[in-house]
Amino acid sequence: MKIKHLLLPALVAFIPSFAMAEDCAVTVTGNDSMQFDTKAITIGKACTKFTVNLKHSGKLAKNVMGHNWVLTKTEDSQAVATEGVSAGVDKSYVKDGDARVIAHTTLIGGGESTSVTFPVDKIAKGGSYTFFCSFPGHIALMKGTVTRE
Repeated sequence: MKIKHLLLPALVAFIPSFAMAEDCAVTVTGNDSMQFDTKAITIGKACTKFTVNLKHSGKLAKNVMGHNWVLTKTEDSQAVATEGVSAGVDKSYVKDGDARVIAHTTLIGGGESTSVTFPVDKIAKGGSYTFFCSFPGHIALMKGTVTRE
């Protein structure tokens, strides 16, 4: 009987830390109507790395209605998207070596998925960050904010 009482606090202590691990990832879905299902992402205090799982729920190919997930400081987002067009579909519309890009996925088409994991220390608490799709023209509708607790 005493053994059960000793194990219970350890189990209770484990459960919250396990739940916190869930805060270190998010799934974002894009569709053929040029929309993300998520407009804001908050990274939890316990996270040292963060994963974005990107899914494309549509049917169109990536060269027609492809989506990616790109993270930059808010003031850099439009320029990164505009300049990424010249990189083309094969480079996921992200210029090689663009230091303004904090993280990005590859470009995917309907029915596909991809992910990216990045260190949370690249996101300053209180900073202004935007995620978006850099497929030409998509940033107008497909964007949101990232904050860190």
